[in-house]
Amino acid sequence: MNLLNTLADRDAYDRAVEHFGRRRIALPTFAELAEPARIGPAARSALAAADPDAAAPANLFRVHWYNDAARSGVAALPAHVVLTEALTGVAAPIVVVLGDRFPMIQAHKVLPAYACLVSRLVTGRFDPSRQRALWPSTGNYCRGGVAISRAVGCRGVAILPAGMSDERFAWLERWVVDPADIVRTPGTESNVREIYDACAELERDPANVVLNQFSEFANYLAHFSVTGRAFEHVFESLRAQRPSLRLAAFVAASGSAGTLGAGDWLKARQGARIVAVEALECPTMLYNGYGEHNIQGIGDKHIPYIHNVVNGDVAVAVSDRATDQLFVLFNDPAGHALLRAQGVGDDAIAALPHFGLSSICNIVAAIKTAKTLGLGADDALLTVATDGAAMYRSEFAKALDRHFGGAFDEGAARRTQNTHLAQAGTEHVLVLGEVERRRIFNLGYYTWVEQRGVALADFEARRDPAFWQGLHALLPQWDAMIGEFNRASGAA
Repeated sequence: MNLLNTLADRDAYDRAVEHFGRRRIALPTFAELAEPARIGPAARSALAAADPDAAAPANLFRVHWYNDAARSGVAALPAHVVLTEALTGVAAPIVVVLGDRFPMIQAHKVLPAYACLVSRLVTGRFDPSRQRALWPSTGNYCRGGVAISRAVGCRGVAILPAGMSDERFAWLERWVVDPADIVRTPGTESNVREIYDACAELERDPANVVLNQFSEFANYLAHFSVTGRAFEHVFESLRAQRPSLRLAAFVAASGSAGTLGAGDWLKARQGARIVAVEALECPTMLYNGYGEHNIQGIGDKHIPYIHNVVNGDVAVAVSDRATDQLFVLFNDPAGHALLRAQGVGDDAIAALPHFGLSSICNIVAAIKTAKTLGLGADDALLTVATDGAAMYRSEFAKALDRHFGGAFDEGAARRTQNTHLAQAGTEHVLVLGEVERRRIFNLGYYTWVEQRGVALADFEARRDPAFWQGLHALLPQWDAMIGEFNRASGAA
């Protein structure tokens, strides 16, 4: 823990300060990203001229949930849509916050990428003038890491499975400094072990620093503070219109478990239950299982080190058959026509392009959770659309061929809607008690202690809720260190 808030290498720190000073790059604090109104006039002025899709240093100050539809201005509230019973089949409103308004990558993973890098910069644990940042991921985090690396003028290396969507690789090919900075590992979404092995090999070179989203606590803390606060703001705005509304649950696919950190904020302040989601084809939490699936963005077959398992309340598995087929329904004219005929409003129809595969997974899991817990019209569920359909255009044709024989009509749309929305059941949902939490926590031993060499005492420390509460104290400390770094570089 001490390494996370103390200066590890003065020489690396001084070189980083010089690097940022020469480029006149200022770093936003976590408090500014949580509440963009705190961002000062100099940064706001620089943003006015910055293309949100460019590797511009000013875009660091857009790594938050409050970007407007053009992603150039600040909105009063994070973009969100409330899905009603006409679409979901449950009375409980499902509130989906949209993640594709983030800069550079149009996905929220750029936030944890920034958090992981800045927490290392201000503690002298990364030298941008001499070291390369390695970003292990099953998709969007490595894109976020490459984007942040480019924005601050250092080398970023994407490490991801070869079977991910074509759009991810096309984006990376445009953004990396060198084609060799894209490392393709075997497999697809479930092959996280292979990513770790590639990182271990590359890390033998001291010029390479791995920023592992699955074990960097900055990932968890960014979502706890920045995402948690933004999502609470969305909920409070809805409750202001409807005072009887309560926040019953926060639902998010596990992935690196970073986004689940927002659940800790929402549970502490709103009493929300925390629902962790995984793929049915690789049901690690539910059944100690394994397998392959296509819900891109939720790498699995292990328990992330930063997953606060002891604070979880429900585990849900969703099949990639549901996400693939609903992706077609949500992006085909026949699907839109059916949903309109069934009373789905224009706002929900307009939001469908904002739902990528893991976003749809979260929505299905929220429906299953609402049915399992018997939630009603006053019980809101919050979830997140981590990215939009734009990252999966190539997957549409594959799903169309795989599930519908290449053609999608009204009958196929009706069957899909009935099967995966109206009739989504309570199977593969587990309400967690002490025994279930202990079992899921223990699964992490094999990855982190046996394979990755984490000390047993450090692994066990995470079982105590006080450990996670202690982490929260790092946020104001890091913010103070960011302020000092900016002053030292002259970019304040």
